[in-house]
Amino acid sequence: MQNYLEELNDAQREAVLHRDGPIMIVAGAGSGKTKVLTTRIAHLLANGVDAFRILALTFTNKAAAEMRERVEKMLGNNQARNLYIGTFHSVFARILRAEAEKLGYPKNFSIYDTDDAKSVVKTVIKEMGLNDKTYKPSIVYNRISGAKNSLITPEEYQNDAVIQSHDAKAFRPLLGKIYAAYAERCFRNGAMDFDDLLLKFYQLLTTFPESLSKYQRKFQYIMIDEYQDTNNVQYQIIKLLGAMHENVAVVGDDAQSIYSFRGATIENILRFQKDYEDARVVKLEQNYRSSQNILNAANVVISKNKGQIPKKLWTSNVVGEKIRLVETASDSDEGKFIADQIQEQKLRNHFLNKDFAILYRTNAQSRSFEENLRKMNIPYRIYGGISFYQRKEIKDFLAYLRVIVNPNDEESLKRIINYPARGIGKTTVERAVLFANENNLSLWDTLRNSAQSGLKGASAGAIKDFVLMIEMFASEMAKKDAYDLAVLVGKHTGLMKELFSDKTTEGLVRYENVQELMNAIKEFSMTPTEDGELLDKGLGSYLQQITLLTDADDDEGDSNVVKLMTIHAAKGLEFPVVFVVGLEENLFPSGMSINTLEELEEERRLFYVAITRAKTKLYLTYADTRYRFGNLILNDPSRFVEELPKDQIERTAFGPRREQPFSRRGSSYGAAAIAERRYGPPPQKEKPVYTVAKPSTKLTEHEPSAGFAPTDVNLLDVGSRIEHQRFGFGEITKLEGAPHNRVATIRFDSNGEKKIMLNYAKLMLVQ
Repeated sequence: MQNYLEELNDAQREAVLHRDGPIMIVAGAGSGKTKVLTTRIAHLLANGVDAFRILALTFTNKAAAEMRERVEKMLGNNQARNLYIGTFHSVFARILRAEAEKLGYPKNFSIYDTDDAKSVVKTVIKEMGLNDKTYKPSIVYNRISGAKNSLITPEEYQNDAVIQSHDAKAFRPLLGKIYAAYAERCFRNGAMDFDDLLLKFYQLLTTFPESLSKYQRKFQYIMIDEYQDTNNVQYQIIKLLGAMHENVAVVGDDAQSIYSFRGATIENILRFQKDYEDARVVKLEQNYRSSQNILNAANVVISKNKGQIPKKLWTSNVVGEKIRLVETASDSDEGKFIADQIQEQKLRNHFLNKDFAILYRTNAQSRSFEENLRKMNIPYRIYGGISFYQRKEIKDFLAYLRVIVNPNDEESLKRIINYPARGIGKTTVERAVLFANENNLSLWDTLRNSAQSGLKGASAGAIKDFVLMIEMFASEMAKKDAYDLAVLVGKHTGLMKELFSDKTTEGLVRYENVQELMNAIKEFSMTPTEDGELLDKGLGSYLQQITLLTDADDDEGDSNVVKLMTIHAAKGLEFPVVFVVGLEENLFPSGMSINTLEELEEERRLFYVAITRAKTKLYLTYADTRYRFGNLILNDPSRFVEELPKDQIERTAFGPRREQPFSRRGSSYGAAAIAERRYGPPPQKEKPVYTVAKPSTKLTEHEPSAGFAPTDVNLLDVGSRIEHQRFGFGEITKLEGAPHNRVATIRFDSNGEKKIMLNYAKLMLVQ
């Protein structure tokens, strides 16, 4: 038996040694799923399976790189370089490069990120003469993205009566036409957005039988990491690719399915055994991360969910400390308590800053923690800020590189045609775009033939020089690697000179950012390729790599700072000390996610994920009062607090003394009562009817419009036509109460009349 098998526990070894046939590996938090996946790949290679026959799909490039490195280390050779390991998007983009012409795309098609795609949507909306307040680009883009991930084409979208009815009720009846125009514009630009990489690959497999057969034969063994996070189109593609051999191994944890807002569906993992009747199921329940007390709490919490694959995490680690549940007087006290604890733990137990993580439900909660950490000079970093590759100066430089590879990329062309300024004004560009649209030409062809396109005057010479410069760059592409070509671009466009001449603090930062980009391109050009088929270090390969980076692939570095992030962003990470904050009803669980059993169970899974990030110390905190939307809110503890096992919890308080040690939902000593004794009665004379709509078995479910965004309550009045995320469309018939505490009577189309407190219920004005 090979040495790599000796380090596995019994369940892990069973998962690795199962070679042929479908298998579902239910991997609990911290149970070593990456180790199982990589060892399974190594075992296949060690037993004669060709590396080119193995497909392993992940959700981050970082995870893919780690898997490849582990396989190489186990086997001590370079076989792993020939594996198809990567994210869904990167692997499918790689295949589409070779097959794109079948779908009418050039091999060097551009890949639009979310910002690029929204820009195209905005252009289409403007050209159609539509009101961008009604047809908000972000809402329209999200609707299009959702359609693609549901395998709905523009034609199907426009012919679906249910979809058309939904758009009409949302006062966006032309959304289907925007979708069609957007798809046509991307096609003309020789570009695919992120969703297209999935949709077009699915269309390749379903439209061209020879392509389906080719990749079914090629990928004899298929492995999918984080299977609970797959959406419908990913699920369908896996079904197609695995149909010939059925050697499909999926690894995931239904208890960590928390991305329904991205289109992920927990049903994919729950129905695996129905899809493959002879599938083997292996449960990895031994946890190598956390103390037993932390796991006991996690087991009890997740057991409340009905929709799950039963399992119970255990560990051979120490029992550990009890979980500290801390009630604070306010959100400010919550921030102070956590900063104090971090300082105390650093002094008493020699923890480093990087050992601490503060996890919250929403990004808006970070303020009080930032303020208190700064007061105590504790360095921190907020995860989820602007990505390096989304910075303006980086996107400007990359736009030049993208146009060199694909001159039909209209979005990139418009971005750089007059940057740095070269005398090609906005009016000239708009005239060129109009001519291109009217004559069904690309913008690049219009610029190349500027005289025939009617582009005259002083800008005509500047356009000619610009075209010649891009063509010169393109001619060098076959001779130079990505770095040398980037140096040429920076010099001849005047971009580096433009940035260097700005001596402001912001200007210096922008210049340094572009220098860092050059360093990254240099590193790419010098690093030995891991791809057995794409052996070049050219510009096209580099652009594909960086365009497909996910949020989780941002360089974290090893900086010694406290980490602040949402729980969603923390999935897959672990920390010695974790603070899960804001455990208050209507905040966590979210008040917008407690109207159906499915939503509430996902919120509970999110809590489970938060708990299982902790290795040795876990703090759970909530505040009696919190400022939200400019108002002081009186809170009750989250229902999840009541679900925790009492014998695993050590309850404490922080802030002004209270008559009772702890508040309990619905009791006379609840958070609201304690706050009233401290701060006096709330400003309103009457209690609101209710703050958040209560679940009802008679509720007619409503799917909110894509990109639903609450309207400022001051804009709402009697007669306003509104949309509620769960109750649907309705009309405000009455408003009562003080301006800061108004209660609206709303007559809903499908759910009757309800009274809702405006400061709590998120309503979107639709008329």
